[in-house]
Amino acid sequence: EGDAILPASFTCHQLLTLSEIMLRFMRSQIIMARIIVISALLAVSDAFQAVGSLPGARVSARSAVSMQVTAEPLVAQPAALAKAADEARGLAIDSISKAESGHMGLPLGCAEIGAVLFGQEMSYNPVDPEWVNRDRFVLSAGHGSMFLYSWLHMAGYDLPMKEVENFRAKDSKTPGHPEFGWTPGVEATTGPLGQGVANGVGLAAAAKLAGATLNTAEHSIIDHHVVVLCGDGCLQEGIANEAVAFAGHEQLDNLILMYDSNGVTLDKMAEHTQSEDVGMRFEAQGWEVLEIDGHDMDAITKAYQHAKNSDNGKPTLIICKTIIGKGIDEIAGTCAAHGEAGVKYKDSGRESLGLPADKNWYVSPETYDFFTEHKKELIAKYEAWGETFKAWEAANPDKAKMLADAKAGVVPDLDSMMPEFKVGAQIATRNAGADVLQPIAQSMPFYVSGSADLHGSNKNYMKGVGDFSKNNYAGRNFYYGIREHAMGAIMNGMAYYGLFRVSGSTFLVFSDYMRAAVRVAALSHLPINYIWTHDSIGVGEDGPTHQPVETVSSMRLIPNLDVMRPGDADETAAAYVHALNRKEGPTALILSRQNLPVLGEASAEDKKAGTKMGGYVLVKETEELSSIILAVGSELSMAVEAAKEIGGGCRVVSMPCVEAFERQSAEYKESVLPKAMKSKTTAVEAGVTALWYKFADKVMGVDSFGLSAPGDQVYEAKGITVPKLVELVKA
Repeated sequence: EGDAILPASFTCHQLLTLSEIMLRFMRSQIIMARIIVISALLAVSDAFQAVGSLPGARVSARSAVSMQVTAEPLVAQPAALAKAADEARGLAIDSISKAESGHMGLPLGCAEIGAVLFGQEMSYNPVDPEWVNRDRFVLSAGHGSMFLYSWLHMAGYDLPMKEVENFRAKDSKTPGHPEFGWTPGVEATTGPLGQGVANGVGLAAAAKLAGATLNTAEHSIIDHHVVVLCGDGCLQEGIANEAVAFAGHEQLDNLILMYDSNGVTLDKMAEHTQSEDVGMRFEAQGWEVLEIDGHDMDAITKAYQHAKNSDNGKPTLIICKTIIGKGIDEIAGTCAAHGEAGVKYKDSGRESLGLPADKNWYVSPETYDFFTEHKKELIAKYEAWGETFKAWEAANPDKAKMLADAKAGVVPDLDSMMPEFKVGAQIATRNAGADVLQPIAQSMPFYVSGSADLHGSNKNYMKGVGDFSKNNYAGRNFYYGIREHAMGAIMNGMAYYGLFRVSGSTFLVFSDYMRAAVRVAALSHLPINYIWTHDSIGVGEDGPTHQPVETVSSMRLIPNLDVMRPGDADETAAAYVHALNRKEGPTALILSRQNLPVLGEASAEDKKAGTKMGGYVLVKETEELSSIILAVGSELSMAVEAAKEIGGGCRVVSMPCVEAFERQSAEYKESVLPKAMKSKTTAVEAGVTALWYKFADKVMGVDSFGLSAPGDQVYEAKGITVPKLVELVKA
């Protein structure tokens, strides 16, 4: 106590005794503190019980006060929905059994959730599955796809029973994981866990932006919700946490995340790999959290309606405590229920569910009748919305045209809007991109941009369109924070929405954080634009951690992703125009940090036209063709200088986009790169060399990591120089 100094004669034994006394004192204080906290919690609990309780629901303190308590059941036809739930279980059992593969646990464990959502609560129209104001449902746990297919079939979407029976079969509309654009009613391609959570965040953000852009004081045409069903696996993935933080910060209160909390993962029970309180984590990130019995349809309904009608400015997490594989007693509640282990218990499971033994894929006439009547109710709501839409359309012709153009994917004549660049000017392609982006932003009101905390470096900020935030949902510049993986999947979600042309940016080397989402965008044919700057070893002083020597080539390996690495400002303008006119899939724009000269060896028009072809002759030979230099991006000007030293027989080919070049006719490709000249063709790019040997027998590149030094010195150290290139061409 106090500042007493221990005498030198103090022994170790005495020190231990003193430590023990202090420890016991501290423990006694902790125990007293715990008693006080527990007493307070008990008092709070008593207060909540005095207010009332939710049948079948356990909710957090914040939620218990705000939720309206009623003794009346909220499920209009509980018997019909319970019957539908068991028949949905049966469809999953039969389809997975026939395929001898699939994931049975979620479809059986979440059947009551599906019944409430598709049979009562969600607003949708199976006849018009692309209705702009429908509630969006995303199955983030995409492995449980038979859950979604069963409910889409029963709800009346164009998914006949034959397709349900052909689950996982070649060319069926019921693939192993849901695929956007392939199956009616599927809102997102899911399967890589966690991405669906971020897709839902993107859809919710898109809805907020659409509502802020289109709604008026007199007419509200966008007021729907986004519902995501996820599991433990989704929430363990880091991408989900990134997206959840973004959604909470931006107060996306139109988002409802239903968490299938069954305590099971594939290898072991979830307790072996997680021990955090998920609800507290979400609350700390600005979400409202409800906890319910996921098999109690009244509790599901009550929680869902509360989330939908709440005005607290928070997205909602509904923790649904479920039994995985419910309905097959032999596996229910175990790790075995996750996959197809229940197939061998198919007969006993169907019997316990009350399904006829002689009829597989059984949906009763009563269930079909129920959904037929429900469909009429949904269409009536749809038609009432249609009347509001007609009034809005008549009162707001400019907004109506804007919406029609966005839905149709109309792109204006961007070529006529592009800035002109002076030949010889030294301009980094990221800076050229900044100039190109401004007329795009002004002429395309549904074009959005964003960055993972790098607007100042990526140069992709759009002037005069505002910043998207909880204070301004009409803004079109998105600030994702340092969350590249979530940014990629949120962008996918916004693209799934069907109105927006979406772009986002970071350093090229950090595109690897986004790669899983980029792959899904390419698979889903989403016309997203990636703006990835700091393209090569030219980054310089930041060193090898930031010098993406392998990244461009690795992105070229992703099918249906156009990778465009322009060599000057004119090619950059053409790359942006190409990206926005491409509707078949995403496009990556790879831009430089360092200045590059605007080349005058061809006209701006010829360069732009050639860029859209993917590759073209920039410098034509003036003598008999003796050699070709194939160059791309920052190394293009180097190739031009080398050709001057080599002489008139040297041709320079610019290939900003290998993928676009490969789509051209055989005749065009031969005119640019004659096959007979392959042995005399030298390719140069400041990255790994392997892919270029398809076009050239000699390649100058970088097959090792870079180093920290000024950019020109790094190029020198790696042997990427004009003299070295001349030497290689002549070798």
